[in-house]
Amino acid sequence: MNLLLDSHLTAFRDEVRSFLQQHLPASLRLGQYQTASVYPEPKITGPWQQALQRQGWLVPLWPKEWGGTGWTPIQRFIFETECALAGAPLVHPMGVRLVGPVILKFGTDEQKQHYLPRILSSQDYWCQGFSEPGAGSDLASLKLRAESDEENYVLNGSKIWTTNAHHANRMFALVRTSNEGRRQDGISFLVIDMQSPGVTVRPIRTIGGDHELNEVFFDNVRVPRSNLIGQENRGWDCAKYLLEFERGAGIFSPRLRSQLKRVGDALSERIADGMALGVDLPVRFGEITADLDTFEMLELKVLGSLSPGETPGPLSSVLKLRASRMKQAVAELGIEVLGSESMRWHAGSSRLEDDERAVPALVQDYLNSRAFTIFGGASEIQLGIIAKTVVGL
Repeated sequence: MNLLLDSHLTAFRDEVRSFLQQHLPASLRLGQYQTASVYPEPKITGPWQQALQRQGWLVPLWPKEWGGTGWTPIQRFIFETECALAGAPLVHPMGVRLVGPVILKFGTDEQKQHYLPRILSSQDYWCQGFSEPGAGSDLASLKLRAESDEENYVLNGSKIWTTNAHHANRMFALVRTSNEGRRQDGISFLVIDMQSPGVTVRPIRTIGGDHELNEVFFDNVRVPRSNLIGQENRGWDCAKYLLEFERGAGIFSPRLRSQLKRVGDALSERIADGMALGVDLPVRFGEITADLDTFEMLELKVLGSLSPGETPGPLSSVLKLRASRMKQAVAELGIEVLGSESMRWHAGSSRLEDDERAVPALVQDYLNSRAFTIFGGASEIQLGIIAKTVVGL
């Protein structure tokens, strides 16, 4: 694989760098730098997404007629890398990378005309209603009931671990519309207005002290039948398509490298202060850097084989599994670098007390990283997919 950029790709990289210099203010960089939860708050992601949309760069995975860029996978990798290196906020993916592609593939013309422009303008902020108290990795066991009448579905049940539901005005959800046949055959894909009567959102505080997760309860919530995406009882097809985007359409290594830089900043500060760290920490930093280089090469190899808009299929499980483990390894190293200082952190503080130069939210990085091998498909599920579809067991 040729890793040298040709003149066309070099010019593209320079264009991205110029855009970042002109349109990425320090306030948004600081907001991303201090974010230890999965996604930055809407006040951070919103202005950045609007800047990307004005440039025509918000939805590179969409068809060009709907605002897509037509970039090759390598151009996307360059773009994501430069954004991460510059400290740009992570784009909130629920609309642009998850439900947007589902609507493009399964939605009616009317649904596309209504929802897609609102995603592009950031007018709608989306959350994902998949997991339930008894349906996580075994998603097909979900029970949120949607009883149908002539005009509406009436919803009763709940969802859990719903990221940023307290900010969202729209949810895309899997609901049970039938108990006949296989469990997967009775699931439908609905768009829900979060301001509907009967919707209640309750916060879940993580061990990192963040409020990004929620429980969502539905008590006789009426959802118009026109909000059904795809066919009734065929929502599993939508879900499989969406999960492939969630696990494989993202580019992980640039953000992992940005997180490792935060750890490196803390390590450099302590070395400069003459602290006795022992030879192990710098060596382990080098080992993780080399491991990240290897993962980056894997990502580039997979991306280089794809056509624009194509996803890596079952290989998405390989990338998701490896990225989750790398995320945890980097976070664990960060805690070891902080040493006893990490014990002085408490929930609600954005930095370690009495240390003005401490890397913001480094302890929260560690605490929140424990969930990365669970959400988006637990590691055990990814290993099963890899065994069946990649290894052929």
